[in-house]
Order: sequence, then C-alpha cells, then structure tokens
Amino acid sequence: MTLPLDGILVVDFSQFLSGPLCALRLADLGARVIKIERPGTGDLCRTLYLSDTEIGGTNSLFHAINRNKESFTADLRDAGDRAMLTALVAKADVVMQNFRPGVIERQGFGYEAVKALNPGVVYGSISGYGEEGPWVDLPGQDLLAQARSGLLWLTGSRDDPPMPMGLAVADMMAGNALAQGILAALVRKARTGQGGKVETSLIEALLDFQFEVLTTYLNDGKRQPVRSAVNGAHAYLGAPYGVYRTKDAWLALAMTPSLERLAGLMGIGGLEGFYGDASAAMTHRDEIKARIAEAVATETTAHWLAILQPADIWCAEVLDWLALMQSEAFRRLGMVQHITGPGAALDTLRGPLRIDGKALCHDRAAPALGEGRDRIIREFGLRAGS
Repeated sequence: MTLPLDGILVVDFSQFLSGPLCALRLADLGARVIKIERPGTGDLCRTLYLSDTEIGGTNSLFHAINRNKESFTADLRDAGDRAMLTALVAKADVVMQNFRPGVIERQGFGYEAVKALNPGVVYGSISGYGEEGPWVDLPGQDLLAQARSGLLWLTGSRDDPPMPMGLAVADMMAGNALAQGILAALVRKARTGQGGKVETSLIEALLDFQFEVLTTYLNDGKRQPVRSAVNGAHAYLGAPYGVYRTKDAWLALAMTPSLERLAGLMGIGGLEGFYGDASAAMTHRDEIKARIAEAVATETTAHWLAILQPADIWCAEVLDWLALMQSEAFRRLGMVQHITGPGAALDTLRGPLRIDGKALCHDRAAPALGEGRDRIIREFGLRAGS
C-alpha cells in the first residue's frame, strides 16, 4: 500500500511525548521521521521509565512513542553539527519542536530561521501555554496543564478531590492536534506551494477537549456546573448517566429512552413521580441515581447486561486491560503489533487508522541513539562545513 505521506521528510527536534506523538502519527502515515537527539543522552524519554521494563537499553515507553523513526545525534553547541542540521532542515518538508518559547530560537532553528533556509517548510510547534501571557515560562507538563485547564476539577463526583485522568492526556491531545494542523498545512502546500507555521499548546488542546461543555458554560450565564454526588460521570448529564457497582463488578449506564422503561426493566420502584418530566433526570439526579444504585447492587453485571442490552438500554461492563484483551471484540480489531529493532523486540499498539481497508502497521522499533547518523550524513551529503 502506498501511504499518504510517502516521500515526506520530517525533521523532529521534539522530546518526551507531545511532539514525538505527533511525529509518530506522521510516520504511521508514511512520512520519514528523523529524530534529532543529544549525543550521549538522547531524548530524556529514553530513561523515563513507567516500570522496570528495559528493552535494548531503552524502555517500552520510548519504543511506543518513537517506533518507526530514525535517530540523528547532534550537539547544537558544535559548529559542525549545526552546519549539518542546517543543511538537513533545508531539505525537510516538515520541521517540529516542543521546547519552551524562545529556546529553539536561541539555538538557531526557530521558524523564521528555518523559513529563511526553506521557504516552503511546514513548521510545527507545541508549547505549554502559548507564546505569550503570564504562564508562558511555566513548565509545560501534563499534570500541571490538566490542573490549570479545569479538567481535574470537572472529573469525578461532587465530593471527590480534583481527579487527574490516568493518562498524559494533555500531551496526547496536543500531539494529535499538531498532526492535524501539519496535515492541513501540507495539503495547502501541495495546492499552492505555501508553507507555514502550525502552533498549539497543552492548554489549548485541553480546552478544545472540553469544547462541548465549555460552550454550554459560556452560553448559560457562566454558571459553574454541579457534579453529581452519586456516581458522577458528566457534570451536565442527568440520571442514570454514571458507573454503578453491581453484585460482582461494575456497570456503566449511559442515556436511556425513558426513565420509566429503565425502572420497569430493573424493577425499581419509587421513581413514578419523575416519569414524563423531561427535567427530572437532572433536577433530581442524585435521588434517582441513588435508587438505581441500590437496585444495580443486587445482581451481577452479566444479569443486568442480559436484561438491558436486548432492550436497547445503553450500558456496558467495566473492563480492566486483562478482560479487554481477552475479549473477541479486541482480538478482531488487531490493535497489537510486534516491533523489532536494535536489541529490542516488544509488542505495542498500531495506529488507530485504516486506509483503503488496511491498518497502519509498522514493525520497526525505536532507533538506538544515533543509529541513523552516518547513513543520513551520506544520503543527504551533509558536511560539517556546509
């Protein structure tokens, strides 16, 4: 299969997660990604372990984010290395970075400097909080961005403390947003020859992540939403929306055709006064959910699924990773792929897209530090004095 970005060269100065995730999405779509790393240490993510899983001198996290790329080591303080990087970015279709504002400019590879070398370049940039304002110099770190975005405050039930998501969601949302912007800029370049600069930040990506509820807030007198005190799952949605403990596990209940139908199927009494009242599911949310919770706890998850799913009540069992990966539904998706590289062999997930019916699978693990340097120097004719 010819991938959409075959022939596109990406030179990536970024590190950790947000920028490298963007580059990973481009690599999955066929781009050639050359990762610029410090000699000796490389991307600091190489030694940022989520567990003690060491694979070929690096770790599973680094391989997950940086598979299917090449590594070119360069010391930005060395005139010879800077000369070779200058020649390389002059040939790139895309250049990317995710340093704090001002850092890459001081190194000589900011947008204006790269554009002077390569007028048609598409330049991608991720910061923590944008390019100006009182937060501009603060660390652009995922948990801190979640905290400032309102996301921690919004998540969980009313009496819960602020609750982080169990993922680096700011980094991932920003990386995916930048990939979208770069793809759009590449389309414009193909049509008009015009390059350009694409920017996003962790905070902008998290605000966009909340665009639906923030739109409600902005047009509802800016009233703070009140999270449900019982099984909270969405501050703006009424009963039964939430996750309920069953006799043996957990059950997620989403929207339902009618409260009366749900109560009849589950044998819940005492809710008759709320039938036919469109606002009752929100106004009396906690009272209704408390009664539903009492009923759900009397039977197993399988029992409720057998009753509710055939009746088109939107519900689901709550799975951990073991149960998910043992399911036939997960197997049919074919999400797991095996990747290999220098001293490394591990399983990871493929990209989430299919093109022309085919999944985007690549079997190359992350590169060893500087693995491609000599080959890239020869291929592009790079010289320390160029």
